[in-house]
Amino acid sequence: MISETDRHWMARAIALARTKGSDPSDTPIAAIIVMDGAQLAAGVNQTVEACDATAHAEIVTIRAAGKAHGDMDLRGATLYSTLQPCGMCTMGSIWAKIGRIVYGAGRDDVHAMYFEDRHLDTMDFVRDAFRDDLTLEGGCLREDCAALYYRPDDDVPVEEQGNI
Repeated sequence: MISETDRHWMARAIALARTKGSDPSDTPIAAIIVMDGAQLAAGVNQTVEACDATAHAEIVTIRAAGKAHGDMDLRGATLYSTLQPCGMCTMGSIWAKIGRIVYGAGRDDVHAMYFEDRHLDTMDFVRDAFRDDLTLEGGCLREDCAALYYRPDDDVPVEEQGNI
């Protein structure tokens, strides 16, 4: 269940995403990891800047959180992401032992270009994981998050679509 605390952290993630600009082509995706009520790490999508297809906001943040925590085991932490994490980021969360993922905009709120697969959903990865202590909740400040990205029916130039 989405709480006021969740909305607080998601608002902070939205503000962080906006530091990349207001153009959806800048991939303004942000993530924050919170543990014991405090921010452990935060990051934005850096794929273009780092020339690294794995530099999604969630992965950047998981890497920073591990360093800040001094351990790759982030059990008990919550990952806040402005966009539903892709399969890679969800699996990264599973391996980092994050306990909860809260995201804003989901697959149906944004253009398909933000996801690597037509049919698999983040929930498929969570459902099939060996861990049964990971929860995933979507829709936290959904419209505010979706406004950062191309919408489902937007005519996005093919050269801007990373999943094609």
